[in-house]
Amino acid sequence: MLEEVLKQTEEKMEMTLLDFEQELKSVRTGRASVHLVDPVRVDYYGTMTPLNQLATISTPDPTLIVIQPWDVSSIGAIEKAIQQSDLGITPSNDGKVIRLPVPPLTEERRKQLVKNVHQMSEQHRIAVRQNRQTARDQIQKLEKDKEISEDQSHKGQDRVQSLTDEYVKKIDELTKKKETELMKI
Repeated sequence: MLEEVLKQTEEKMEMTLLDFEQELKSVRTGRASVHLVDPVRVDYYGTMTPLNQLATISTPDPTLIVIQPWDVSSIGAIEKAIQQSDLGITPSNDGKVIRLPVPPLTEERRKQLVKNVHQMSEQHRIAVRQNRQTARDQIQKLEKDKEISEDQSHKGQDRVQSLTDEYVKKIDELTKKKETELMKI
């Protein structure tokens, strides 16, 4: 029972870490990346559809993202969705493809992005701590129901705390790495 709780907790913390890594990929660093447009949703025939499900997205050079829709009639909707997103990039379209020139980041914009990364980081640290609390509650319930001993309960809670520390440290390391990447000119 205890091992199952620990295994579930570790899986949840791992999922939180993976989610944080995915969110970091969508943060602009001054270089073009296909992940910059991951958050963009396009109103495609009344359905909000992720951009990567409507087009081929590529980066032919470090300052340009090229979006080639599979259905050319959706180019207007894609362009509108990009303009309404918070990317801060103005799309240009030639009727067949949309080009997104990625301008270099200003110092002010870099600092704002670092602040956003720290907010994301804190949200994910909170999620890890919530996983810890859920696991502790489950372990205490097991002890209360006499399914595990008091010693096993303490060892389980210590293990949950070490998992929490480990995943918070990984989130902090990713945050620091992204911050360094953002502030590098």
